[in-house]
Amino acid sequence: MSALVPLGSGVWYLPGAVNSVVVENGKGRALLIDTGLDDSHARKLLRAVEAAGLGPSAILNTHSHADHHGGNAFILKKFPELAVFAPPIEAAVINHPFLEPLSLFGASPPPELRTKFLLAPASPAQLIPPGQQRLGGVDLDLIPVPGHATDMYAVQLGDMIYVADALFGPEALEKHPLTFCVDSAAQKVSAASLVELGGVGVVLPGHGHPSVDLPGLVGANLAAYERTTAAVLATVQEQAGSVDDLLARVSVRLGVHTGSPAAVVLNRAVVSAHLTELQAQKQVHCAAEHHRLVFRIYS
Repeated sequence: MSALVPLGSGVWYLPGAVNSVVVENGKGRALLIDTGLDDSHARKLLRAVEAAGLGPSAILNTHSHADHHGGNAFILKKFPELAVFAPPIEAAVINHPFLEPLSLFGASPPPELRTKFLLAPASPAQLIPPGQQRLGGVDLDLIPVPGHATDMYAVQLGDMIYVADALFGPEALEKHPLTFCVDSAAQKVSAASLVELGGVGVVLPGHGHPSVDLPGLVGANLAAYERTTAAVLATVQEQAGSVDDLLARVSVRLGVHTGSPAAVVLNRAVVSAHLTELQAQKQVHCAAEHHRLVFRIYS
């Protein structure tokens, strides 16, 4: 059984493909932050919380990607009284998860895009605004970090910050050269803004290990994001094309191995986001050509 790993006084995390954070409220219960992809992760999370002598007090989802809220349903079956909180736009998707594959595919998605990796069970999330909040008996600061998702929060708890997917660990960056985002320009701004936070001792990404070097982690992520932008621009410079044309060539350029339909639509969204950023910089433009949306170097 996986055990909780301490991050600070009354704060732990459960390592996994996605990290879950557990914050004690001083009354024998704990706020659960991000519940993982599925029942398996949620079961491990509840067992670890119970082994620590705690029970859940509430759930906070930092954003609506399935790997961060897919465990909600399992936990709510056992604790139906728990409130679920999420950023406003993300709460809508958690309540209606079909919006995730729908937005990625652009129409009613085929069965291959309705797996647990893109379509989590629905749960009744309440929207919570950013700033100082008290959730499940825990005081925390919700910091907007949009870009990876439309409306994502990092969570600061004293000198510890859980940055969710605003930053990734080095192994995750190496494994996924096309780091997912819906807005690459906002992703960079959010990552850079984290350096300005004061009093941070430990930083935990949603995917990766804790670090005490926040500036170094931010720098590594910004370098990775800029590499993707540069790769997309270089690919358009070589030859204009549709998003799908460019995705295939960018994937070869960056050594990306795409193994499933879900990976295709996720990577396609990344290329689209960087194309939008480049268009805002007047480096590329798009036009309808022969019934296709084609991106060319700006002239």
